[in-house]
This record gives sequence, C-alpha cells and structure tokens, in this order.
Amino acid sequence: MAKPNRTLAIYESLKKWPFGNSIFSKIICRTAPYFGTVKPYVDNLQEHECTVLIKKGRRVHNHIKTVHVIAIANGLEMAMGVMAEASIPKHLRWIPKGMTLNYTAKAGTDIRCVAKVSAEDWKPGDMPVEVKAYDTNGTIVVEGHINLWISEKPKK
Repeated sequence: MAKPNRTLAIYESLKKWPFGNSIFSKIICRTAPYFGTVKPYVDNLQEHECTVLIKKGRRVHNHIKTVHVIAIANGLEMAMGVMAEASIPKHLRWIPKGMTLNYTAKAGTDIRCVAKVSAEDWKPGDMPVEVKAYDTNGTIVVEGHINLWISEKPKK
C-alpha cells in the first residue's frame, strides 16, 4: 500500500492515543465548522470508507424527539468528506454536486453514518458515494448517494 495521504496519516497517528479519535473529530470540525453542530465523532477511517457517530440528544432532535434527518445528512456529508480527503489520489480533486437521500425508518437512537466507495471509482467525472445511516439496532434509517465531481488538479 502506498504512503497514506495527510488526512489518513493524521488519523492513524492520533487514533493510537487516548481520545485520539475525539481530537481528530474536533480537527475536522475546526476545518469545516458546520459539521460541529451535530457533535460528530469519527469512529473509523480507512481508505475508501469512513464511519461517523452522532449521539441522539436534544441538539439533534426533531419535534418527535427522533434524530432530525438534516442532522443525519450532516453526519453523512462529514463521513463522505473525510473519506474523500483520506482516499483521493494525489492528482485529483473533488467537490460535492448534490445529495439524494431516502428516509427509510425513524431514527430513535444514536446514529452511525457510513460513506463508502471503491478504489476504482476515483477517476475524473461524476462519482456517486454510497452513504447509509444506521441506528444502534443496525436498521438503515437513511440511505442514498452524495454525488461528487472529480477533476484533475491543475498543472503547476
């Protein structure tokens, strides 16, 4: 395996320490502050996959005291973004183009947000990233795709 990129290298070095994943999660939220609104926790990061946890609580509740789907969408977008930053080949860049989500069940527990792609997906053009959110029972509560536009970095 090639040397990990900077994002993955930071994660790998921090996860060895107590509270390392919490520190990494806070670094991501400092970089992209809106993610911090749901107090996400990067539970696992590897090339082409990221898992972000969102705790059920007042901060993310809707009017029926389940986790609001926009909070889940925020967690899914963070999982996708961190996965993309940790996985994209050095000669490419990405930008999100859109999101299509289906709400499949009530989100009455903590939520696990997962974003996945395969190594072969990284090429210029449209790239759908599969995203799924699970409750603590393993039930999928939201699923869909976040579409990315992948392009070559400009020559310097």
